[in-house]
Amino acid sequence: MIYFDNAATGGRKPDSVIQAVKASVEGLCGNPGRSGHSLSVALAEQIYRCRKLLCAFFGSEDAERVILTKNCTEALNLAIFGMVSDFKTKHPSAIKPHIVSTVAEHNSVLRPLFFLERENLISLTLVPLQNGKILPENIAKSVREDTLAVVFTLASNVTGTGIDPEKVRTLLPEHVFTVCDGAQACGHIPIDMKKAGIDALAVAGHKGMHGIQGSGALLFSKRLNLAPFMYGGTGSESANPSMPSFYPDRLEAGTLSCPAAASLTEGTLYLIPRLKENARKIKDMTSYLIEGLQNIDNIRTYSQPNPFGIVAFSCKTLSSEFFAQALSDDYHIAVRGGLHCAPRMHEALGSFESGLVRVSLSEFNTENELKTFLSAAQQIASAT
Repeated sequence: MIYFDNAATGGRKPDSVIQAVKASVEGLCGNPGRSGHSLSVALAEQIYRCRKLLCAFFGSEDAERVILTKNCTEALNLAIFGMVSDFKTKHPSAIKPHIVSTVAEHNSVLRPLFFLERENLISLTLVPLQNGKILPENIAKSVREDTLAVVFTLASNVTGTGIDPEKVRTLLPEHVFTVCDGAQACGHIPIDMKKAGIDALAVAGHKGMHGIQGSGALLFSKRLNLAPFMYGGTGSESANPSMPSFYPDRLEAGTLSCPAAASLTEGTLYLIPRLKENARKIKDMTSYLIEGLQNIDNIRTYSQPNPFGIVAFSCKTLSSEFFAQALSDDYHIAVRGGLHCAPRMHEALGSFESGLVRVSLSEFNTENELKTFLSAAQQIASAT
């Protein structure tokens, strides 16, 4: 099968990632931070190594504020609910805080925010598209005196359109936090949290970072404090009926996945010398696909060349899900059709009824695969 669904989950993993995961389950499996024996201590050191590496890779401030999660969704929930809960605790008599987000967001952002809005815990503003993009200045225009944070994606999972966090930060008042969904951006472009002024970055381990499913992280700055979202065992302060007051234990309830952390460590090490070259290659591939699709009758593209590997298109005569199914059934090509868990983006693009076909690439894809796909797309579009 030709795998073009990397925005959902990375299809091919580097050999070093596979070997690290295999090693973590092949021998004795211990519980990091839960015992004093040598295996438990060694695994705790591996976990800490992962934190330190991610902290350095993303230009964060403190490895203790690198929270390991099972995916980007969990990281975003920890950031959003934790931020609002901490605000409510510190300002019990204050009016509800205001949060700015955008129509380009994934449901991992929208659903937590809509829940908080329904519960009358926040007021919410969604910034619209302008010429197919979310403009930093429009985010800034939506900020009010009572705005607690802006929450936005670094790259749309539908079209691959990016938002520059550094420019957003320069336009915001100092007191406003920036929370970024890095699901589609992390592992594809350099991200420096300190330089860009990002207060919280949610990471999907299993996409551009080349980790396995069940890996992810939340990194957050010393400006931002987060209340616990989950409660349970941490291996520390076991007699305390509340969660510990210190990070990372405050936000990590339950046993961490050592195989997931090992995969994230090795995926990051793999990326360090290759990040810029991979981005160039992927952007060239998206450019090639977009140009090819624009030469096919009945097809409309919605993406510009981008380093995130995302190319979205529609067919005038066939819904996105049927087009994707035809690619799979007749040509053994894996893509994704539908709304991609980003309904407001599709409403803004005018593609809500039929959705879009999303091709998503990695550096492991080849020119021959791109040519095979374009030939298949031509045949499907011509036959309908």
